[in-house]
Amino acid sequence: MKEKIHPEYAQTTLRCACGSEIQAGSTKKDINVEICSKCHPFFTGKQKLIDTAGRIERFRKKYEKFQTPQAK
Repeated sequence: MKEKIHPEYAQTTLRCACGSEIQAGSTKKDINVEICSKCHPFFTGKQKLIDTAGRIERFRKKYEKFQTPQAK
């Protein structure tokens, strides 16, 4: 490898929105994430639905005409 062209790699702390902290190696320091393996539905087995700004309702409203058979 060439000298002085690679970023500094060091141990850092990943902080999740749920409050858990994980130690990992990275080129960035103090990384904040929204979801981790302790709160992700795949790992916990619980379904958690996060609706941000009514996206689900807007999607359903937009595509509701395709769900019901149209009368001719």
